[in-house]
Amino acid sequence: MAPPAIELLAIGRTSVDLYPHQQGPMSEVRTLAKSIGGTATNVAVAAARLGHRVALGTKVGDDAFGADIRHALTERFGVDTSYVATHPTLPTPLAFAELDPVTEPNIIFYRQPRAPDIELRPTDFVDAPIEEVDILWIPASRFSEEPSRSTVTELLERRTKSQQGRHTIFDLDWRPHFWDSEAAGTAQIAPRLNYFSIVIGNRDECRVAVGADDPDTAADRLLDCGIEAAVIKMGGDGVLVATEDGSREQVAPFPVEVVCGLGAGDAFGGALCHGLLSGWSVAESVRYGNAAGAIVAGRLMCADDMPFVDEIDEFLAARIEGDSS
Repeated sequence: MAPPAIELLAIGRTSVDLYPHQQGPMSEVRTLAKSIGGTATNVAVAAARLGHRVALGTKVGDDAFGADIRHALTERFGVDTSYVATHPTLPTPLAFAELDPVTEPNIIFYRQPRAPDIELRPTDFVDAPIEEVDILWIPASRFSEEPSRSTVTELLERRTKSQQGRHTIFDLDWRPHFWDSEAAGTAQIAPRLNYFSIVIGNRDECRVAVGADDPDTAADRLLDCGIEAAVIKMGGDGVLVATEDGSREQVAPFPVEVVCGLGAGDAFGGALCHGLLSGWSVAESVRYGNAAGAIVAGRLMCADDMPFVDEIDEFLAARIEGDSS
């Protein structure tokens, strides 16, 4: 009997991540915890934790860290690695989190001389269910360099934006480290918006993508590109959900004491996918995503600290009980 179909395919970067046990600059750090990470990696893990059949498309080095990522994905997180290729010479990336401050940690990337996940080729995805998968998740960093840029664009051209409940999601995920300038980012991101059915980004990311950081203006410009829903993160003001039918809803956040600001957005993304795969509206899915993001913001790591369904449900039940008391 054939294995169950993949529900979510996330394509993007991966790394071995190290998180300090001490706050402050790296010069004050003495011990670290090891996990795996990268936007697409974290979203894949987050959705798998919530019970979905998930695959990651990326590339690692032919080294111990690459083996560690494969082992973690399959053995700890239950993520399909059929589309995790191996580069013969480039080393697997490392990423160090510097909790200075904890709300917006600095990430120290080691991706020299070049990260394997930039070397994605069409041959890495020959058998991938690009056209059939329920959700295809793409972060903006995929378009920062070749050959990843052309490869992922070709994959998007193989797929219709949305059909019978399928979604093609663009995580604007602005990381200046990967780009020469904001203008360079705009030049590659803006022309590709029309490949997607849902676009997710914060104010800064919207400025890069469509030249507006005002949420309503950014939503208008994104919807003008033909997408079905714009999901705009507004920090303490929550999340604006604007859809092609003209509806707009501001979904409130869940305040939490932050331990590490990394990973919350990826937890949000994985939980959003859970909602969409469960048949919920975008706004309902965003509320669930807000809860998942709040939980991870109160924890140290990304992938290893992604919540399970019962944790999110308990979190939401406690908030509902607190609001009614």
